[in-house]
Amino acid sequence: MPDTVSIDDHEFGQFQTWLYRAAGINLSPTKKALVAGRLFKRLKHYELHSYGEYFKLIMNDQRKGELQVALDLLTTNETYFFREPKHFDFLRQHVLPRAAPGKVFRVWSAASSSGEEPYSLAMTLAESLGSTPWEVVGSDISSQVLAKARTGHYSMERTETLPQPLLAKYCLKGIGRQEGTLLIDKALRSRVNFVQVNLNEALPALGEFEVIFLRNVMIYFDQQTKSQVVARLLPLLKPGGYLIISHSESLHGVNDTLKLVAPSIYRKP
Repeated sequence: MPDTVSIDDHEFGQFQTWLYRAAGINLSPTKKALVAGRLFKRLKHYELHSYGEYFKLIMNDQRKGELQVALDLLTTNETYFFREPKHFDFLRQHVLPRAAPGKVFRVWSAASSSGEEPYSLAMTLAESLGSTPWEVVGSDISSQVLAKARTGHYSMERTETLPQPLLAKYCLKGIGRQEGTLLIDKALRSRVNFVQVNLNEALPALGEFEVIFLRNVMIYFDQQTKSQVVARLLPLLKPGGYLIISHSESLHGVNDTLKLVAPSIYRKP
């Protein structure tokens, strides 16, 4: 089998249409090389000679679970601890001090990827809420990244944005064969619940939340999909709760019921 296989426009269009229907993700033509690069190993694995053959394989479900593998490969995004730190500052300074004592304070990381965001949230809540009970839910469409997130096991290279005091308090540094890695403390891991969720389908019964993080995912959606996703999430956000999106995203033309209270931070009336 050759070291590279090119993907033609028709084949790319097949993956484009499928991914939009399955996950609401709008792949622009500039993502053609990304699709080819991420799926090439699967072609080699099955000794296929074209992306069209691979598409036919996953559509016919000849290999159980391969459809999910393809979905995982095309929806996984890079993330890191305490990304866009102003959002965590806002939580610490304006939201958590007003948390009702005795009531469980719940936060949902709705596009949690490999877990850095929900664990960053967990550290923030643990530091700020004292004896007030809390819970973090992390969700993603990819079963692969959720499996990684549940382990809480990361390369030390990914901790550059993790404040040193929190690293020392909530992470165990690996030794021996695990040198160069860290493990999120078991007590903290136990407070984070990971669940597979497709934001483009009816949502499971997750309960209500004081805060929902929906960051770095809407950039892949068209306007209609953005509106539908936000409409699905809002019933799960408590009145007075906060929806936090990425600084690179906007709800302009997506929703007119939420009030913008800070850059990329919205409050439900």
